[in-house]
Amino acid sequence: MGDFVQVYTATGTREAAVALGRSATRARLAAGVQVVGPVAALFWHLGEFGEGEEWQVIFKTTADRYPALEAHLLERHPWNNPEVTTIPITTGSRPYLDWVRRTVAEEPADGPA
Repeated sequence: MGDFVQVYTATGTREAAVALGRSATRARLAAGVQVVGPVAALFWHLGEFGEGEEWQVIFKTTADRYPALEAHLLERHPWNNPEVTTIPITTGSRPYLDWVRRTVAEEPADGPA
C-alpha cells in the first residue's frame, strides 16, 4: 500500500454517508471526505441478485491511518458487511499530500491545515 489512500464505502442514505464522513473527519482519520450519489447499485446479496441506490463515501487518508479508519467505519456503519476498500494514491500535488499527512496525524501540528 502506498503512503496515501482513498478509502471507499457506500450506504443506503445520504444521511448515513454524511454521518460516517463527519465522524471519520472529526476523529482525524480522514483529511477530507466526499459523498457522491445516489448511484445505481447492482449486486449479489445472500444468494440473490439485487438492485438499488447507494451513496458512495470516499475518504482521503494515509496508509498508516487506514487500520484505525477501517475499524471506525466497521463499528459505525449501518450494514453488517459493508464494503471498505482502498485505492492507493500513487501521485499527487505535494502541497495536497502534505496537507493530508498533517491533517490525519495522530497529534496534528499546530496551525492551519
